Amino acid sequence: MIDTLELTAIPAEDEALRTEIRDFLAGAMADVPADRRARSWMGFDADFSRALAARGWLGMTLPREYGGAARGHFARFVLSEELLCAGAPVSAHWIADRQSAPLILKYGTEAQRQFYLPRICRAEAFFCIGMSEPNSGSDLASIRTRAEPRDGGWLLNGSKIWTTNAHRSQYMIALVRTSGTAADRHQGLSQIIVDLSLPGVTVRPIEDLAGDAHFSEVFFDDVTLDAQALIGTEGDGWQQVNAELAFERSGPERIYSSMALVQCWLAHCRAAKIDDAQTVAALGDVLTQLASLRAMSLAIAGQLARGLSPVIEAALVKDLGTELEQRIPDLVAQALGQNPDRPAPPELMRTLAYVEQVSPTFSLRGGTREILRGIIARGLGLR
Repeated sequence: MIDTLELTAIPAEDEALRTEIRDFLAGAMADVPADRRARSWMGFDADFSRALAARGWLGMTLPREYGGAARGHFARFVLSEELLCAGAPVSAHWIADRQSAPLILKYGTEAQRQFYLPRICRAEAFFCIGMSEPNSGSDLASIRTRAEPRDGGWLLNGSKIWTTNAHRSQYMIALVRTSGTAADRHQGLSQIIVDLSLPGVTVRPIEDLAGDAHFSEVFFDDVTLDAQALIGTEGDGWQQVNAELAFERSGPERIYSSMALVQCWLAHCRAAKIDDAQTVAALGDVLTQLASLRAMSLAIAGQLARGLSPVIEAALVKDLGTELEQRIPDLVAQALGQNPDRPAPPELMRTLAYVEQVSPTFSLRGGTREILRGIIARGLGLR
């Protein structure tokens, strides 16, 4: 499995996008402090997403007939890398652009493609993902939310939890049980699109320790869906959701969540002329791991460009990437503690405090560490 991660370079035509993107971000992010930039892919700004859409930067990998730019995965990699390193607020469109649109393109009907994909490309339709449920944790196969055939459509009952931006999205792609029971595990699972404005849908935001409300509980009480709500083939939901998770886990967002903190810390070190051995070692630790993880993430972009579904490789990069992301605030805090005579500026301390509070979630979103390591172990033939 590891042998499939080949060193990959970004094609020149895609690398050329970087200058234009940086010019745009230099103006859009000029006055945004580091503690706000640290929120980046959890930062919700619909107007910013529409500004990207106006430049053709949403749906970059989608065909032109659906409103996309017909570019490859490397073009989207460059865009994602620049947005995240600048701390841009990408949360509004992130899920729809990254995974919902490719899922609908691959498994959806032509009617679904014609309806949803152009809206995603215009930043008019934001999506959330309904996977986790109360009492199920990361064991997706044990979900109990049901969609039962009813009058040519579906009747949906159940609940989802830890659903990112459900209170701000128009649609949810939910993994539900359409036959059998939770004891049947992977059998009988399907994916459906839920219009969150329908009667019977209740969304309750969950406030976190940092004072933000990114996650929600979502309840379905006799929600009536038409037949077009089903994506793909009934009962194939487990295979489809694993393909979707490869898109979620493979991108550069799994290594750049703490970049605003790193940049703010580095600026402080330069301004205060801090170059003690522990600070230099900590920075070297971060940069060397980032270089390796970026190369691995690029290799996965190359696999996606070749039409592959790198489920195991994406799990590996996500696991290693979030481990580094979680170590960064600790490394920064320890390095700052070595120089009490050169106190950190308030902006850096606010940024460090935020990342320390939110970093435990890095290894939860997109699959917990335990689940990912199980996937990796199976891929290596160890279980």
